[in-house]
Amino acid sequence: MPIYEYQCQDCGHALEQLQKLSDDPLIDCPSCGKPALKKKISAAGFRLKGGGWYETDFKTGNKKNLAGGGESSSSGSAVSSES
Repeated sequence: MPIYEYQCQDCGHALEQLQKLSDDPLIDCPSCGKPALKKKISAAGFRLKGGGWYETDFKTGNKKNLAGGGESSSSGSAVSSES
C-alpha cells in the first residue's frame, strides 16, 4: 500500500497516510477539522534490497552491495559433470 502525503490548505498541517489505491482521498484535517486537505505530489522512496537484478547487473566493482558479502555473482563453486 502506498503512503500518501496530505496538507491542509487552511491551517497548513501536514500528514502521511497509508492507504489502499482504491481508498477515497482524505478530506477532513485532523488538526483543525475543516474539509481542506489536499493530496501532495511526492516522490516514492524505496530501495530494492537483497541479491537481485539491480544489485548485481547495474553496479560495478566495489559499488555492488550483494547480500552474501562482497563476492561477485560468478564466484560459486563449480560442479563437475564427470560420470
